[in-house]
Amino acid sequence: MNLYMTSGTPEFMETIKKKYSNEELFLLHGVGNSFLIHETTGKSIFQAPMKYEVLESYGNFTGKGYFVLQHIPVSDEGRPIFEFQYTKLTSTVEKEPGFIALRVLKPLQTDTYIILTEWSGPNSFDVWEKSISLNFDHVADKQHIFTSAPYISTYRSTTDED
Repeated sequence: MNLYMTSGTPEFMETIKKKYSNEELFLLHGVGNSFLIHETTGKSIFQAPMKYEVLESYGNFTGKGYFVLQHIPVSDEGRPIFEFQYTKLTSTVEKEPGFIALRVLKPLQTDTYIILTEWSGPNSFDVWEKSISLNFDHVADKQHIFTSAPYISTYRSTTDED
């Protein structure tokens, strides 16, 4: 299974979503940009997508929640270590209140892995994040697997105007 992403203005992303209404696309809005997610075993419908292999999957996206993308830039040497340590996250999150879905994504064109989760709202994610440490700093100090600092971006399925 692969997951494809493309970004642009909210209006343009909406036109793509309408054009491909037979595909299951999820439109997400963040600060300054919007993007579409397309998860499929087939080819991407996007012209120039960011492409990821799904390493771990739990739940189904509803497209009605709060999405968190944890971006983790990993060195070539660090990939096996990262994949071993961070592809067993389902057990840490599946019973959390407000949790909807999880994807651990391996980049096929860059060095940045993504842990993508959907929640009912930001508070649900905050509670989980505080209760479990993904411990990126500890791993980085011991094994130097990151090419730069991990960071988080958040998105909603509606714009602020909706």
